[in-house]
Amino acid sequence: MVIVKKSVLTLPAAAATAVLAGVAPSAAWSAGGHGASQGPHADPPVVYATGLNNPRGLKFGPDGFLYVAEAGVGGANPPPDDPACVVLPPVGPYSGSVIGSRISRIDRSGNVSTVADNLPSSQTSPALGNLVSGVADVAFVGHTLYAVLAGAGCSHGVPTIPNGVIRVNPDGTWTMIADLAAFQRAHPVAHPEEDDFEPDGTWYSMISVRGDLYAVEPNHGEIDRITTDGRITRVIDVSASQGHVVPTAIAYHGNFYFGNLSTFPQPAGASNVWKVTPSGQIKLDTGGFNMVVGLVFDHRDRMYVLEASAPPAPGPNPTGRVLRISPDGKTREVIAEGLLNPSGMTLGPDGDLYVTNFGFGPPPVGLGTVVRIHLLD
Repeated sequence: MVIVKKSVLTLPAAAATAVLAGVAPSAAWSAGGHGASQGPHADPPVVYATGLNNPRGLKFGPDGFLYVAEAGVGGANPPPDDPACVVLPPVGPYSGSVIGSRISRIDRSGNVSTVADNLPSSQTSPALGNLVSGVADVAFVGHTLYAVLAGAGCSHGVPTIPNGVIRVNPDGTWTMIADLAAFQRAHPVAHPEEDDFEPDGTWYSMISVRGDLYAVEPNHGEIDRITTDGRITRVIDVSASQGHVVPTAIAYHGNFYFGNLSTFPQPAGASNVWKVTPSGQIKLDTGGFNMVVGLVFDHRDRMYVLEASAPPAPGPNPTGRVLRISPDGKTREVIAEGLLNPSGMTLGPDGDLYVTNFGFGPPPVGLGTVVRIHLLD
């Protein structure tokens, strides 16, 4: 999965400066492709919070505040000399740290505070741009916060902590409840990608449904169910029926829906959204997207798809956008564009969309942002 991150890396310095200043950059491309229409469906994105380190998945908590997984700043510790911990070049070897990432809380005024700190963070080889992984996503079960780790494990230079699901305690400490890396080793998928294989996985997104957690792993290609007492079961081996499609974002709307990146280089329109029943039956729902990294539904059954790159994808300096799909799948509307390295999206209790920007990249501190997209209809 990590190889495809090359397509969401580099952005002009001027664009980065614009976002940190609270100014949305202009987009020099049209809506393009598959019947997407533009119109006054939303106000332009505005910066809601700044100072984040490679922000990824985000969710609103029961307190009404926004919780953000930050992949962090990477690390310098090499993997142990063990064949089970090898990631092939150009992705590997990784280097990591046990304390490089965190989970932050953002109040209604955009003020950022740390909820849990000193979580594992790692980065790819310099040949691939030192791309950072760490805490990948967060989810609540009742009033308890959980997170899924993607930057841990021996293959990422963090041999003392596995990739898995953690519970965040009220005092900010955390407890590992499920070792996802061990589960993957014990239950391999049908069709792993040998040339781009991550022994510890590269978990991307996680949601809670009826008291359980559901996590997506892109590199192996699977969706797993994790109970709050740590039991892990596989919902579906995506690779068995779809091959190495690199699943990423997940949402629940009566059934599970997930989007994918596709493999590098991604032709325009090569990403899809599939529907998966709770029993693991899979069916293509909607196609023709570009590098899907976020997925939510609103109360009117409309689906919002966050693309890491608008067409043509990925392009030399990709900018992302949000599309809205009607319940019958016949209408596509461009809701927002000009997003910079977007990596996650959630729908707020106010009915607005919140998107993490600068979520994929090397270790520069504080470049990441959350932008708010106010919907007009």
